[in-house]
Amino acid sequence: MAPAWFWNRAAVGLLLAAHAPMLQAQRTQEIGVHSTLTTADPTAWVGGVYGALRPSSRVRVAAQLGAGVAGDAFGWRGELLWHFLLKPRERRRLGVYGGGGVAVTGGRDTEGFIVVVLGLEAKPGAQSGWALEVGIGGGVRLSAGYRWRRRVGARH
Repeated sequence: MAPAWFWNRAAVGLLLAAHAPMLQAQRTQEIGVHSTLTTADPTAWVGGVYGALRPSSRVRVAAQLGAGVAGDAFGWRGELLWHFLLKPRERRRLGVYGGGGVAVTGGRDTEGFIVVVLGLEAKPGAQSGWALEVGIGGGVRLSAGYRWRRRVGARH
């Protein structure tokens, strides 16, 4: 029987071979700004930064961090979301996406939430555009933002 190191290297090699097309594919990076309002008790409003990576054309992994007010005190909110884009290459019209993930808020109390969103964005295949989201996660969640996109990696 082959030693354990052989099987470990073989497994890593198979994983890399299976994912080689995705690793070489063109990806899109996004940065932006956002404003998010949630209606949980207390109602919170934050504004901040947004960053995302599209490892494939229809999938986006996004993170946002913002600071603002929760009730009458300082508050902050961080989110890590996964989006599925219905029209990722659309350069002139609106695109729709749905997704979910997790959020953590801080201020007087620190809490975590499961987040579910439905989004609408202008020109998801273009270099920039606005985005609007509605969902749940800390009460009703409304978010608006602007995103700039950059394609990186090999072209096919």
